[in-house]
Amino acid sequence: MTNLITGIIGLGLVMTFLGVILAWVKAIPLILIVVGVMILAVIDFVKSLRAANGARR
Repeated sequence: MTNLITGIIGLGLVMTFLGVILAWVKAIPLILIVVGVMILAVIDFVKSLRAANGARR
């Protein structure tokens, strides 16, 4: 349960931080990189939650 809570808080803070940066620097390549990295971070978070609960990948 603590992994879920800390993971959601961490992802929320990273998304907020990167959102502020993207608001200041409006460059298309940066936007694509940030969106791609955040998608990978969410996928990794979900996989780590499933692995911690004993579910198969």
